Amino acid sequence: MILSELNSLDAPQAQTWFSQCCVAQRWCDLMVAARPYASFDAVLEHAALSWAQCNNTDYLAAFEGHPMIGDVASLRAKYASTKALASNEQQGAAQADESTLTELSELNHLYLARHGFIFIICATGLSAQSMLDALKSRVHNDTNTEIKLAATEQLKITLLRINKGLSH
Repeated sequence: MILSELNSLDAPQAQTWFSQCCVAQRWCDLMVAARPYASFDAVLEHAALSWAQCNNTDYLAAFEGHPMIGDVASLRAKYASTKALASNEQQGAAQADESTLTELSELNHLYLARHGFIFIICATGLSAQSMLDALKSRVHNDTNTEIKLAATEQLKITLLRINKGLSH
């Protein structure tokens, strides 16, 4: 999509497009309301500003839009139906050996039980081992720290998806 097309979408269509970048309703609403954008950079800038206006409830909603990294049962099949903007984000996990995927899954379930949401990391370009190392280093953090770290990672993911989906 090009910027002029994004600017000319009706509100429900724009909401759908932005929700492919981040499923947090408040963030999407802010992005739709800010149109028209003068430039690609303005979209990215507003994405970050809008994310900064969100709160923990919004962050948790955004986290719900992600598959669990290392979910052995579903991760391998997920890519057949993943939307174009999210494709290949967990390629490192998809190419991992079964023991690494199993450890990722076990630690992610521990993380979920401890914090109430799945482990969020901008996985693009990371190996499964790198994701596992990050998970090991973060699983025992307090939940408020993890929400902040995960929100930072979510913004990275969102900006990558905008970059992937919007021609510039």
